[in-house]
Amino acid sequence: MGRFFTRERFGRPQVLAGALLLIFLAQCAWLVNRSRFVTPETHEIFRIREGLGQWRGQWIASTPSAARTQQSIGDEPYDSHHSALWYLIASAPSLVWPGNTANYPYFGWLAHVPYLIFGVLLGASLWYVARRLYGNAGGYIALMLYCFSPGIIRSSALWFAEPEIGAAWGAFGAVFTAIAVAHTLYAPREVVLWNWRRILLLGLSLALAVGSQFSLIVVLPVTLAFMLYVVPGRRTAAAVIWVAAAGIGTLILFASYFFHAGAFWQGMRHASFLGISGRALLTPLSYKRVATQLGQSSPALVLALPFALTIWAGWRRARYFGNTAPLLVAVLLLLLAVGTPHYPGLGFQLVAVPFLFVFVSGITADLLESRHRNLVTACVWGLLVANAGWNVWELARVGG
Repeated sequence: MGRFFTRERFGRPQVLAGALLLIFLAQCAWLVNRSRFVTPETHEIFRIREGLGQWRGQWIASTPSAARTQQSIGDEPYDSHHSALWYLIASAPSLVWPGNTANYPYFGWLAHVPYLIFGVLLGASLWYVARRLYGNAGGYIALMLYCFSPGIIRSSALWFAEPEIGAAWGAFGAVFTAIAVAHTLYAPREVVLWNWRRILLLGLSLALAVGSQFSLIVVLPVTLAFMLYVVPGRRTAAAVIWVAAAGIGTLILFASYFFHAGAFWQGMRHASFLGISGRALLTPLSYKRVATQLGQSSPALVLALPFALTIWAGWRRARYFGNTAPLLVAVLLLLLAVGTPHYPGLGFQLVAVPFLFVFVSGITADLLESRHRNLVTACVWGLLVANAGWNVWELARVGG
């Protein structure tokens, strides 16, 4: 235990990051508490009842069932956007609540627990990745943007928002775990056996992303492309690891259907993996819609992103893989958000936000090492403090 609790694992940076995450959790808890006074929508209750029905052996969630038939006449017999895993996660905390699923009026705090956990874990992952790439300054900037992002807070607290934060964590984890596991191939060790923990983590991330939103299957070719790019001399080994992780992810999804092969096959057959509209990509209103949604997710990001893009384009030093990779992923996700004006467009936009936080923090960290350090420090502190103050003020208005 003494070797585990070291200054490297639990030093000042970790304490400060933990404090910021506690502030983030407090903001989410404030919204969750306020939601007690808001009448829950039918689909919120249905989501949990559907999952509880599967936990209790009554049906397989996301497939035709008595609960889904009774939801409304217009509902699809199969959920084309979510797997059974999405429902199981939503309903798991409610298993501790005794009673009949047909008589549940509202599930209160239990309904929000998984997404509060996902929100904290995504913030911790964001800080870890940004700090490893850009040092302490980059990690703090990314985490400050994250912890005071209205869109992230709303999604984690389910405040008039779909539960998509799990998909965001899965996609973020999949991309950066794939890059990390590829880098380990430079070490002269056994490929698959030595990397088994990272392979399991990559498989779990893929399952969570795709299982929470089928259209996030796009992270599979993205992760493979990054792995092949990072280790051009060991692409066969990278491909083997990727195939193993994809197999683990598929097995986890199969397990979420309680190993019912027929239900799993029908669920995948009816899944909407990519419903992009070419017409929407050519419509200026689609881009305006996504830009507006991005501004609602994080006003500070909208202010900082144009400057970061300008620096990236004009400063050769900033155009390295650590900065460019998250930017490319974010651009891809935002284009998919433009091309899917209805669901899951908003989900793509949310998933893109953490990657943009990483990109902005990387560019800022590079500027902090330049001769303009003092000016950049003043601007960054001003933006982060103003954004945090504005966000807290808006939360206070919600409680007013």
